[in-house]
Amino acid sequence: MKSLIDQLANYASYHRDTRNIATHFAGIPMIVLAVAVLLSRPALLINGIALSPAVLLSLIAIGYYAALDLRYGMVMGVLFAAMLWLAHWLAWQSIAYWLSAGIGLFVIGWILQFRGHHYEGRKPAFVDDLMGLAIGPLFVLAEAGFLLGLRGEVRAAIEERAGPTRTGKPSAVD
Repeated sequence: MKSLIDQLANYASYHRDTRNIATHFAGIPMIVLAVAVLLSRPALLINGIALSPAVLLSLIAIGYYAALDLRYGMVMGVLFAAMLWLAHWLAWQSIAYWLSAGIGLFVIGWILQFRGHHYEGRKPAFVDDLMGLAIGPLFVLAEAGFLLGLRGEVRAAIEERAGPTRTGKPSAVD
């Protein structure tokens, strides 16, 4: 299994333009929520707990994130729990509301992603490695932490491999 730094540095190499990263702050959470909404039906209610394919997929993802880094895994667990609560609430609405929310979030999220990659001038990471779909949410969490001054050692290791972020279009010297 690749390490946390291996995974994040590989993903980051496709995301060095700050405009691309900014679109990911909205697009990736929208896509993850959309998938959770759409996979929240069907759900079994067991002792007041809704068990759905979204819960199973989230547990697998959280387990993987925790295996890469326990601190990131714990934060992702909290974020996924909140997302699942909202996803299940949306799934218990009318079919039209559930589908509109799920499909709408999915489409808008991907539009933002592709807009960001237009800025980047590079295809999305998942085109070359499907693990990019799983690493995207972790990348957003890591980048949010970096903006708050957290996990500087992780940021330094990623930038050593992928290079620093840049604003605007790369110059001819880049």
